[in-house]
Formats: sequence, structure tokens, C-alpha cells
Amino acid sequence: MTEELDRRDWMRLVAVLSVAAPAVAQAPGARQGQAANVPQRISKENLHHALKLIGLEFSDEQETMMLPGLNRALNGYEELRKIEVPLDTEPATRFYPTKPQGKAAKFTPTQERPKTFSAIEDLAFEPVTTLAALIKSRKLSSTDLTKMYLERLKKYSPKLLSVVTLTEELALQQAAKADDEIKHGHYRGPLHGIPWGAKDLYATKGIKTTWGAEPYQNQVFDYNATVVDRLEQQGAVLLAKLSMGALAQGGLWFAGMTKNPWNTERTSSGSSAGSASSTSAGLVGFSLGTETLGSIISPSTTCGVVGLRPTYGRVSRYGAMGLSWTMDKPGPICRTVEDCALVLQAIHGSDGKDLAVVDAPLDWQPQLGLAGLRIGYLEADFGRATGDSKAVYDQALADLRAAGAKLEPVKLPDFQAQPLRVILEAEAAAAFDDLTRTGGVNQLRGQNANDWPNSFRTSRLIPAVEYIRAQRARTLLMQRMDKFMADWDVLVSPPFGGLLLVTNLTGHPQSVVPCGFINGLPQGLVFTGKLYEEGAPLRVAMAFEKATKWHAMHPKLEA
Repeated sequence: MTEELDRRDWMRLVAVLSVAAPAVAQAPGARQGQAANVPQRISKENLHHALKLIGLEFSDEQETMMLPGLNRALNGYEELRKIEVPLDTEPATRFYPTKPQGKAAKFTPTQERPKTFSAIEDLAFEPVTTLAALIKSRKLSSTDLTKMYLERLKKYSPKLLSVVTLTEELALQQAAKADDEIKHGHYRGPLHGIPWGAKDLYATKGIKTTWGAEPYQNQVFDYNATVVDRLEQQGAVLLAKLSMGALAQGGLWFAGMTKNPWNTERTSSGSSAGSASSTSAGLVGFSLGTETLGSIISPSTTCGVVGLRPTYGRVSRYGAMGLSWTMDKPGPICRTVEDCALVLQAIHGSDGKDLAVVDAPLDWQPQLGLAGLRIGYLEADFGRATGDSKAVYDQALADLRAAGAKLEPVKLPDFQAQPLRVILEAEAAAAFDDLTRTGGVNQLRGQNANDWPNSFRTSRLIPAVEYIRAQRARTLLMQRMDKFMADWDVLVSPPFGGLLLVTNLTGHPQSVVPCGFINGLPQGLVFTGKLYEEGAPLRVAMAFEKATKWHAMHPKLEA
């Protein structure tokens, strides 16, 4: 009888603990240590015995670190359960944001005339459009441009900690090939001969792909990621594998923290840390990053460059490290808006390998300007800005209006999206479950409460029922956003606020451009578009870019 009672008590304990989950690594800008006033309803003894029940063993220090997140998440689940989800609501497990509308689309980039330059070093900060015009006209060779960027990478990347692996031999081979092809009249397009850098989560055949993490420092794949292959097919020149926060979190990797070129005492943010830092510092012509929850938008904002997170399912993830199968999105980080459009044109579309990718037309007609676009701005989010931040964003809205944008105040649909972060937490923990159970996560430099190791361990207690409920609630969020966006072509917002989480859950595209400085550090303005319609937010972003000076300002580096 006593044994039976003990078994029932254990089952009750498991039921209590099954509502606990971690606090995911906080999005850029989130406050730390918010657990101070959260009731500690789960004790270490509870946790320790529950871990034994499911066959896991962590250190005493690790269990102590888990407790605040578990108690915090218990409240989050209670909030999640308050969301009314009708019985017939399907989970968004097979995640397709929506079917493309099949609208007619044109891709008509602007045509630049070759500019004059006195020294090749003067071209370090030029956009792809300028470099392409010079290479196409053969006023500049890809080899010379590549050598210039390689020298800058060698000179400045050690201070920025923005490069994991320099691919010098490959780069010189690809540049020579590009020059030979162009010489013989075979011009592949605006990326032909342009040097670029890849976030070090993209597989590159025969070259280390470390994921920024100690356990994978010597990892080498025997194939390329789809995006790497597609850029090679366009004649682009791969200069380097760029740093990323370990396993796609923040800017800390196994060599240290990637630095911001505007202030090397500050981080570049992440997780596309080296991509943003290197692009900002003029070490590459453009770069690729990925975003799950801010990993393109945040470092692009912090480093003062243009980032584009495309619609989920627009670009293949084949060959890219998986963190969250329903939220990961590859995208470009560049120095101008049109550069992002050119790179997206090169890498988008199905490949038969990533089954989440759909073929949707990509419309880019910058010559149309803002004609016919319905543009709303998130009044409440801009209203939260104070002090210097308010001055920057008031001026940004004024500049946008001066550029011809007719802005109308809007409010997002009322929906509690925060509890849905459990989707990322569960999927990320599942992606690296083997690493967690074997203790490999203990090798990572980041071992604080908000770092992946603690999140992965605590996520081991997320119940399947809660994860699926969150996916069903996500379906409702997608439906509400789809209905809301029917009235708007573009939303304008600051990088802070709830739209970052919402759109990463719904799959909507976002672009960010620099819009000013506070204490010498760049600030960003975000443009959100309809699903599969990146062209509209890019058009508005380009209008702002042309009306302001921020994209033409670059950090001054010292070796």
C-alpha cells in the first residue's frame, strides 16, 4: 500500500513539473533577471526527483540555475491556457504560412553606371550595385576586389572576432574564374565576382562549419548548403565563414564575443554576429545570416547595416544548422536595400530538399516608389520611445513622410503571443537533445541562466501537450495577422516591441535599415510586409534610405 501511494505521489509530482519549461534566451533588448518576483513553487528537491524519473542527471549547480526558468515558465503555461483555442483548430506543425497568391511579378533592379575610384581600398564600403557595375564593365577585376577584402579581413577581423575560417584559396580560385568568364562575355548577373561571407552554420564542402560551438569546432561536411551552391552558380566569391553565437544565440562563440565595428567595447549582437559586423566594417561585399527570433534584425540594427528576413519558406534551409524547424529563415545582410533584393533573388525558391520551401514570385520594382502602397506605423511602439530614442524615431518618421510615405497609425491585433515562445524552446531543445544528454553543452562558453545549455536542460521538461497547444494557438495568431495585413502593404516600427516575436511566429518578412545614432551606436527602422511580398517593405525601406544619410555612414576602424 505504501509503495502504491508513493507511486501516485510521484505521478502527481510529474504532473506538476510537466507544466514547467525554460525561459528561452531573451531576445535582444529584453530585461534580465525578471524572475525576482516570481513565486518559487517548484523546489530543487522536486526538480531533482523529477529528473531521475525521466532518466536525466545534471549537476547541483545546473539544477539551481534551472529553477528560476522553470518557475517562470509555470506562469507562462497558465497564461497560455487562457488563450481560447477552438476544438477544430489544427496545430501549425507542418508550417506553411499561406499559399502564395500567384500575382504577376517583375524583377527590375536599378542600373548603375560605373563610378570612378582612385584606390581599390576606397571601394570597401560600396554596395553590391556599385561593385557589380565596375566588374561588369571590367573597370575592376574580381581578383583585385577579392584580394582587397582578404587583406581587410586579415587586418581587422582579429579585433572584431568576426571570422571563424578564412577561405582564401577558394576565394582566389572563384575570383579568377569570374574574371575569365566575364572576359569571354559570360556575365552571370549582379553577384558575379562579388566577394561575400557566410554565417558559419551553412555547410561548405570540405571547409569547417563550426556552428560557433566548441563541440563542433572540427566539423566538416561533404556538401554545400543550397544557398552556398546558388551563390556559387551566380559567380559570387566566398571569402570566409563568419562568426555566430554558439548554436545561433547572441554573439559569443568559442573564440570570444564578436565586436561592433562602431564601438569594439560593445557586442555586435547576434546570432548572425560576424555577418553583420563584417558587412558593417567593409570586410565583405555582402553576407548571409539566418533568423529564428531576431538573429538578422538585431545584429543588423546594432551594426548599422541593412538586414532582410524573408518570408518563412522563401529560402531553402538545406545545409543550414537547424534550431527551430518552424521558425528558421535564411536571409541577406548588406549595405543597401537593393543589395538585399539582389541576394534574395539569387537564393530563393524550392530545391527539392527543403520541403517547406514554396515557389512564389519575387517582385522588385523600385522605380515604382511608394505609389499605391498602404503604409501603417505602430503608434504604440513608437510611443514607448523616450529621450534620445524618441528624438531618433520622431525624426525617422518625419524623414519617411518627407520621402512621400503616407503613414497611418495602426494597432496590432490583440493576441498574447509571449507564451508561444515555448515553440522555439521545445524545438531548439529537441534539435540539440543528444548534446544535452551527453553533457556536450557543458563545453560551451556561455553557461548563464539565459544561455542555451540551461535552456536546453530545462526544456527537457516541456510537455508535448503544451507544445501542441502552442502550435494550435499559433494557427489562430497566423489567421488574425493574415486578416489584419489584408488592409496594409507595409508596417513601420522600431526594432523593439512585440512585432519581432509575432512575425517570426507567423513567417512575415521584415527588413531593417539604419535610421540614426544614440551615443555613437546605430539605431534601426523596421519594415514588415505581407507573406511572400518582400518587395513592398523593401520599396519603402529604399525610399527612406534615399532620403537619409545613414546608409552612407561607416565605422572608422583601427587595426
